[in-house]
Amino acid sequence: MALAIRRDRTAASLRKWARQTKDPRAGSRAFAIANALEGMSRAEAARLAGMERQALRDAVVRYNAEGVTGLSDRPRVRSSRLTEG
Repeated sequence: MALAIRRDRTAASLRKWARQTKDPRAGSRAFAIANALEGMSRAEAARLAGMERQALRDAVVRYNAEGVTGLSDRPRVRSSRLTEG
């Protein structure tokens, strides 16, 4: 069963947001979600946005939870390799 996508934004408003954002990766994710909202297969929507289907699924999960703010990359935090001991 396909993962449902929240419908508080239309595909057109997602595309508009994607064109205006300064984050190209978040914009690409928004374009892929917009394509899927319009009925395109997940595989085709992901391919047109230059990503894998699993990456689109991950973006949908984050979009459903956080809206468009969830489409930005997460900060990468490396833990220290050294301990105090």
